[in-house]
Amino acid sequence: MLFDQITIVGVGLIGGSVGLAAKVRGVARRIVGVGREPRSLARAVELGAIHSGTCDLVEGVRHAGLIVVCTPVDQIAEIIVQAAQNCLRGVIFTDGGSTKGSIVARVAGNLPEGIEFVPAHPLAGSEKSGPENAQSELFVKRTTVVTPIPTNSPAAIERVVQFWQALGSTVLMMSPDDHDRALAATSHLPHALAAALAGMTPIDLLSLTAGGFRDVTRIAAGDPRMWVPIFQANRESVLTALAAFTDRISDFRRMLEAGDGAGLVRWLTEAKQVRDALGS
Repeated sequence: MLFDQITIVGVGLIGGSVGLAAKVRGVARRIVGVGREPRSLARAVELGAIHSGTCDLVEGVRHAGLIVVCTPVDQIAEIIVQAAQNCLRGVIFTDGGSTKGSIVARVAGNLPEGIEFVPAHPLAGSEKSGPENAQSELFVKRTTVVTPIPTNSPAAIERVVQFWQALGSTVLMMSPDDHDRALAATSHLPHALAAALAGMTPIDLLSLTAGGFRDVTRIAAGDPRMWVPIFQANRESVLTALAAFTDRISDFRRMLEAGDGAGLVRWLTEAKQVRDALGS
């Protein structure tokens, strides 16, 4: 058992899955959830994601050894800074945010002595939300990126790495900036492209769509209120990724207009090679 008490702030899909996985795997003796909606917390208790829930952040974190913040990215830093004033000395914060740079910058220099924040991002999201969609096996065979900061102690980093590994994740270490650049290309831009394709498709044509359309646009069903802060927090990296995509789609348009069949084969083959390398 790694911790006596874990507190999860934001018990939705990711937070609820953290709670379920921690319970199933014996990572903590007690798991407390903190949220804004009593009914959602009660549902999380009913589903077994947490032992108890509270809307009082101060009360929820008071006895925690690890605090996992799984709220939308624009709320994470403020929650950490506020909660840190009411924690046990030696407590460690980690998170599930899809961006890292802006969160790290806001938290830096604002934690009391003896309290640390080791940022993380489990790559295990879904277009679904809420504790009812949480899964105890969500992190198994998935990567969690841990992005240590210069003020982190080796002991705190190791504890956070052990925590995510205990939930079933493979842990990859990288800097916050490298994480944000990478996720702009592999997660944030793909969401925008899925939304663009879904948004341009007339509803009266949906009866003519098949598996390909559903596969490409599935993630567009994600909560817009969660995604807008992600795009805003990682704006520069997303714009860089968007520029690379614009160049790529411009090549397609140029070859299509020119009737360049051989070029189109090369263009499609390059994409197939990347997708095949990913596996099923």
